[in-house]
Amino acid sequence: MTVKLAIAGSSGRMGRMLIEAALQTPGVELIAALDRPDSPWIGRDAGEFDGVKTGVFISADVAAAFSIADCLIDFTRPEATLLHLQAALRAGKAMVIGTTGFKPEEKTVVADAARSIPIVFAPNMAVGVNAVFKLLEVAAQILANGYDVEVYEAHHRFKVDAPSGTALRMGEVVAQALGRDLKDCAVYGREGVTGERDSQTIGFATVRGGDIVGDHTVTFAALGERVEISHKAGSRMPYATGSMRAALFLQGKRAGLFDMQDVLGLK
Repeated sequence: MTVKLAIAGSSGRMGRMLIEAALQTPGVELIAALDRPDSPWIGRDAGEFDGVKTGVFISADVAAAFSIADCLIDFTRPEATLLHLQAALRAGKAMVIGTTGFKPEEKTVVADAARSIPIVFAPNMAVGVNAVFKLLEVAAQILANGYDVEVYEAHHRFKVDAPSGTALRMGEVVAQALGRDLKDCAVYGREGVTGERDSQTIGFATVRGGDIVGDHTVTFAALGERVEISHKAGSRMPYATGSMRAALFLQGKRAGLFDMQDVLGLK
């Protein structure tokens, strides 16, 4: 059975990569491509970026896309994703959401929608990153005493949210494994005379610059040794191919909120 796929933000960096992945993935048919109404790419072939003719033309008509698509993949901005989510609810169609930067109350909206439609909602769709999440859970349990935890992440200059959704998820995985709540133990910046480090905290460091696709490292630092678990992305294709797996995973599901750990069978 083929998944008829729509892609949001088709002219963006991630949107273009998703289109390329959709055209290469067995069992997936690119059937609709969406962009902002003011985009200069409206009306142009979705494969034009890569010199390919797909016969799918970029549109701003979300309702029309859902009338023919089974699933929408969305890596845009929270405000746009939530609008697309409402359209998905009206149409009774699935969504794969890779958008980051949601507020807690916006995440609740997504969770509520999943009572009616199937959704894969994850801060990072890359298979390698999700393997790292599992490794972090195990490492945190082993290194529960005497190790300070620091999360480092770096992205391109155009990323608008910080820390990244992936870094926050890494912090959440470690905190949960240690029996802590990240809201209570996270430290997002240090400046001046900060005093001795609180061993119960989880620190975050953020870098933004150039065209860095995505680097993430979690450090468990003790006196005399340091354990580091890292993932470095050289392109956006791992996020795109993971998203295709997520769309295929949703086939036949009526409702539910899933993440990539579900898609990969890691739970």
